[in-house]
Order: sequence, then C-alpha cells, then structure tokens
Amino acid sequence: MARDERKRAFLNAEGADKPLVSPVPHEVLVRARAHRLGRIKQQLVAADIPAILLYDPVNIRYSLDCANMQVWTLHNPLRYALIFAEGPAVMFEFKGSEHLCDGIETIDELRTASGWTYMTAGDTMEARVERWANEITDLIHTHAGPGARLAVDRLDIPGMAALERRGITVVDGTPLTEQARSIKSADEIELMRWTIRVGEAGMARMYEYSMPGVTEQELWAHLHFENARSGGEWLETRLVTCGPNTNPWYSEASGRACQAGEMISFDIDLVGPYGYCADLSRSWTCGDVPMTPTQHRLYATALEQIDHNLALLRPGLSFAEFNDKSWPIPEEHVPYRYSLAAHGVGMADEWPVVLLSPDFAASHGGQFEQNMVVCVESLIAEEGTESIKLETQVLITESGAERLDSFPWEL
Repeated sequence: MARDERKRAFLNAEGADKPLVSPVPHEVLVRARAHRLGRIKQQLVAADIPAILLYDPVNIRYSLDCANMQVWTLHNPLRYALIFAEGPAVMFEFKGSEHLCDGIETIDELRTASGWTYMTAGDTMEARVERWANEITDLIHTHAGPGARLAVDRLDIPGMAALERRGITVVDGTPLTEQARSIKSADEIELMRWTIRVGEAGMARMYEYSMPGVTEQELWAHLHFENARSGGEWLETRLVTCGPNTNPWYSEASGRACQAGEMISFDIDLVGPYGYCADLSRSWTCGDVPMTPTQHRLYATALEQIDHNLALLRPGLSFAEFNDKSWPIPEEHVPYRYSLAAHGVGMADEWPVVLLSPDFAASHGGQFEQNMVVCVESLIAEEGTESIKLETQVLITESGAERLDSFPWEL
C-alpha cells in the first residue's frame, strides 16, 4: 500500500526511531516563567486580592513551573502554592520531593507541604487542618495583614472552614487563573510549538501503525510512547476509535481491531514537554485505503467547517458575533454534533469555551483577544456513518489566526 509521505515527514527528522530533543534554549523557559507568574500577580492586583492559594497542579505548573506527580496530585491535594500580589511566591512541596524545586527562580520560599486529606490523616485530620491553617494564616498576616481576602482555586471544605475561622475571607480564584492563562507570551508560544511538534510526531507514529489488525488501544499507546520518550507528560483522554466505534463520539480506545478502509478518528489531548498541551484531531482510513464517497463527503464537510470558522477569528471578535457568522451545521449532522466550536488551550484546555451554534444560548460572554491560543473543532457524522473528527490549534494574532500545527489534512 502506498504511504503518505506528508505524514511520515513528521517522524524524527533523522529518520531514526528515537526521541525528539527540544532545541528551545533555557532562557526561553526562564522568560516564560517570569511572564506567567507576572500574569497571576497582575490579576490579583486588578481584583484587589492580596494572595492566591493554588492546589490545581496545572495552576502550580503555570505559576511556578514546579511539577511533581501531576496526575496523582489532580486527585490527591497534597502540594500547594501561596502567591502574593506584592510579596513572595511560596511553594509547599510534597515531603521528600523538595529537591524538584531546585533552581526554579520563580520560587521565593520553599516549605514542606502539610497534608490533611482523610486518606493521609484519618482520625488526625482535624488537628492537621488546624496546623495547616495556622501556617497559611501566619503568612497572610505577615505579607497582607489580618482580615485579608484569599483567592483559592480548589480547596476542600475543612480547609476553607479553618481559614474562615481565622478571619480570612476565601474567594474563588479560578476566574483569576483562567484569565491569566488565556494570554500567551512569545516565549510560551515557542514552548507550545515544541509540544505540538512532539504531538505531531506521535500522530505520525500512529499513522505508521494504522494498518489492518491494529487495535485502538495499540494506536493510543503509540501516541503515549512518542510523547513520553520525548519528555512529554500525559494524555488527558483515550479518544482513539475506528469504524463503528467512531459514532457516537466519545467512545474510548478499546481492544477492537481496525479493518482496512475503516475511518480512524482521534483527539490526542496531549500534555507534552514543558507542560503545554497539543490538542489536535485527525481522521484517516486504516491501511491507506481510498475513502468511500460517503467518507469523502463527510470529511469535506468537516474541513469546510474548520476553514470557515478559522477565517472569522480576529482580536476583538465577540463570541456572540463569532456564533452569528460561524458555519451553519446542516440538519442531518446536528444530532451527532460536537458541543463546541472553539476553546482555549495552554497547559490544558482553558477558558474560553465557545459552544456550537445549536447550543450557543448556554454559552458565556467574552471576545477573542490577541495572543490567545484556541482550538477550532469539527465533528461530522450522520445516522449509520462513521464520525470525522478534525481539530487545529491556532494563535490569535493582530491580523487573524495563525495555525500552530501543520500535520496534513486528507483532502
């Protein structure tokens, strides 16, 4: 079978089956760190909130660039950071892991975290919460004064209650972190471009193995392998399916073997090197079999949606105006639609989320801004057909949208 050399070109340029090595100079990372911490502090100043307590590992990574057991700490809140608008950034690292913060210039002070979740504390949880709250309160009194407001991104009820008993007003910090993360610096974009490069190498590896008999799980594993060996971190989903498993969408990779000519559709949702996300989708046929007329028609329809909506993007375009001008999904595809037309992306999927026109009434306000990065999506299917899933990642520039990925479409 003829192989598509456009896709194979995204494998290691040396033609060897080995990891990709980042060419990004360290000073780019240093500048990106400074920008990100500055964005958090700017949001605090603008909201007149003196400090923010972060438990979400993605927010900690964004603010201080200290990563440790990222997936595990998504559901085990055992490390955290306290950042002051006009004061120090204090990292509380998991006991025994403090060395992971060595040399990170955004961290002004390093302390050992105090864990008080029921899993770790059991019947001593109440006493541990009190000790934790005393330490946080002492820092706030020192750097912000008594009675200060404290933004938090995620905090279990016992911790919130303990802080409030000490006169600290806890407010929602998630809008601050989402707004901070939504605008990227040039250095962030350089780091993100490298993650996308690794993601595209992963897609090329998937393509190499997209032959009859390969299972959906094997294809997902090839993507994971390419990311992990090149310094990436994790995959947020398992959205790799083929043939009838593509419709309805959101089935996860299974042990089903793909058959020649079936459509393979996937969404990589890859958190790669430097903690940035490559969120890209493609569809192609198993074994490079030419598309059937139905597959071709659905694919062309999906690509039309992507191209139409991409052409609209510009700074200052409100989400409502985008919706009014966006590609109108034909009735036959509406029951199988994707729920959104575009969403923000950085170190993970981020604000904003712009819903597809049939669902837009439930969407939020806002507008596209220069230096946002957004993903533009399409999912096209009909009754009894396979789904075509396409997605591209773009930077909003002064003049419009610049695609950051270049892995080829099929048409």
